[in-house]
Amino acid sequence: MSEFPDYDEIHVISDIHMGGKPGFQILRQTGRLANFIGWVGARRPTERVALILNGDIIDTLAEDTNGYIAVDNALPILDRIMGDSAFAPVWDALAAFVKREGRRLVFAIGNHDIEIAFPNVQWRLLERLCGDDARARARVEFSTAGAGYACTVGHARVFCTHGNEVDAWNFNRYEELSKAARRINSARGLPLDEWTANAGTRMVKDVMNEVKKRYAWIDLLKPENSAAIGTLLALDPSQLGKLSKLPAIVGRQAVDATQVDQRLSAEGLHAPAPTAAVPSLESLLGPNVLESMQSVGARPGRTGDEMLAALELDSTDRPVNTFGDAPLGAGQLVWDRLTGWLTGVSPDEALRRALQDWLKNDTTFDLAAADATYAETVKKLGSAVNFVVTGHTHLERAIDMGAGRFYFNCGTWIRLVRFTEAMLAGSAVFKPIYDVLKTGSMAALDDAHFNGQSLVLDRTSAVSISLENGHAVGRLTHVIGDGSGQPEIVKQFS
Repeated sequence: MSEFPDYDEIHVISDIHMGGKPGFQILRQTGRLANFIGWVGARRPTERVALILNGDIIDTLAEDTNGYIAVDNALPILDRIMGDSAFAPVWDALAAFVKREGRRLVFAIGNHDIEIAFPNVQWRLLERLCGDDARARARVEFSTAGAGYACTVGHARVFCTHGNEVDAWNFNRYEELSKAARRINSARGLPLDEWTANAGTRMVKDVMNEVKKRYAWIDLLKPENSAAIGTLLALDPSQLGKLSKLPAIVGRQAVDATQVDQRLSAEGLHAPAPTAAVPSLESLLGPNVLESMQSVGARPGRTGDEMLAALELDSTDRPVNTFGDAPLGAGQLVWDRLTGWLTGVSPDEALRRALQDWLKNDTTFDLAAADATYAETVKKLGSAVNFVVTGHTHLERAIDMGAGRFYFNCGTWIRLVRFTEAMLAGSAVFKPIYDVLKTGSMAALDDAHFNGQSLVLDRTSAVSISLENGHAVGRLTHVIGDGSGQPEIVKQFS
C-alpha cells in the first residue's frame, strides 16, 4: 500500500486568479483553460490522472470586500466568481473533469484564495462541481493546511506547494485560518479587526487595488518591484500619496520575516531571526527614483522609508495629492527632480531611461534563474523528493538540481507584460508603448503590438509529470491555441 496517492500522470497549473469585475480581470484565456482541462481529463482513460490547482485559483483580493479576508461574505464572493460569464467555462470544465473515472482534482491554496480553507467554501465548491454525485465528490481533494500536496508518479516522489510559504511578504498563517474555520462552523463569525493580514495582502488591498482603478494593468508588469512601482510613478506621480502607506506595510513584512522560516519545515517551535536582509522601500522603487527622492529629501544617508516620510511632510507649497484633484505635491516633486536629474527630458524618455536602469541584468524570465522561491523551497526539501513544483511568482522555472531531482515553477495563466531591450532601444520606439500605458485600460494593453507581437505575452503554462516506460518524465509546457491539443514542450527532465 502506497504512502501517498500514486498516479500515472499529473498536470499542475497555478495562479489563474479568477476574480474581479470586467475591466479588472487579469485572466484572459478562459476558453483555452477550459479546453486544456478537458484535454487533461481525456488523457490515459484507463489510468490514474490528477489535475493539481497549485494555488491562487480564485482571487478574493480582486473582489469588493471589507477588510483583508472574506469570512461572512465568502460564499457570495465565490458564487459571484463561479457565476461570472468570463469564468463559467472553467468551472464547467472542472465539473466535467471530476465526473470521469480515474481522475483526481486537487485544490491547494495560495495567498489570494485563502478562503478555500473554510469548510463552507469547500462545500460550495463541491456543490458546484459535483452536485449530489458521490463518486465525483470523492475525486476532489483540498490541501489547505500549509503542508503542500505530496504524491508519486511511478517511483518518483512529487511535492507541490504554491510558494508563498517561503515569502515573508505573502505567507499564510494556517493556524489562524483553522481558528477562523472553527468560528464559521460554530456560527461565531470573525470580526475583521481580529485578522492580521500579511504585508502582500495589505499591499494589494491598500495600494494596488486603488491604483488599478486608474491603471488596470499595473500588477502585470515583471519584475513587479522596481519596474512596476517605478513605472507607476513615472506615469502618474500623484500616486506617490498612495505609496505613503508602504512604510507600515514594509514594517508588517519585517515582523513576518521572523516567522516565515518556520514554513515548510519541521522546525518552528520558536521564532528564529531572519536569515536574509528584510526588503525595504528601496526594493520597490529603484535607483533613479531614490536618487530624486534623495535630492528632495535633502539629508544624505536616509533610507527610502525615511525619505518618503520626509516627502509627505514637505508640503509647504503643495500638499500631497492622494486621490482627488488637489495639487500634486510630493509625487510631482519627485518626478520633477527625476526628470531634471535625467537632464530635463520628456516624461516618456525619462521613463525609458529609468526602465533601462531598473531592468539592467534582469533575470526575471530566465528559466534557469535560481530565484528566492527556488532557493528557499529547496532548502526545506528532503532528499527523497524527486520533483518539486511551485507557482506564486508567475514566472516559469525549470531547474535540474542534480541526482535525479528537478524543480519547476508552473508560471501563470494571467496576462504578463515584459519590457525588452528592443522596446527600450530608443525614444521613437518607446513612445507608442508609453502612450498605451498612459491610457490605463486593459483593453488598450490587449490591443497593443510591438514589432508585430502583442505587448501582452501569450504565455499560459503548465507542468506535467508522467510515467513513461517505467520512468517519470517532467515537462514544463505552454498551452497554446485553443488549448485542446498537445501542449508545447519548453523543458523536459527525466
